[in-house]
Amino acid sequence: MPGTTEYVILGACLFALGMAGFLARRNLIVMFLCTEIMFQGVVLTVVGFSQLWANLDGQAYALFLLVIAAVEAGLALGLVVLLYRRRGTLDAEAWSVMRG
Repeated sequence: MPGTTEYVILGACLFALGMAGFLARRNLIVMFLCTEIMFQGVVLTVVGFSQLWANLDGQAYALFLLVIAAVEAGLALGLVVLLYRRRGTLDAEAWSVMRG
């Protein structure tokens, strides 16, 4: 059974991979998926520390975070579709200029 160190290292790797993908890409869908990877890295770290302290509170909190992530995914996908319909592109640079 993996220990806390393995959970934390894997969670940090997932977070770093998501951060690198978010900063390197311009497509809004890919950026959204990279934020989800970062979020899953945090959840994995919470579960690892919950195992370390032999406490189920961290695992219950991780389950709550997964529900929040699912709701966030639905809202973000709706926003991405709306943005695509307005400009016809998913390039983040097209949305970087604010009009007022």
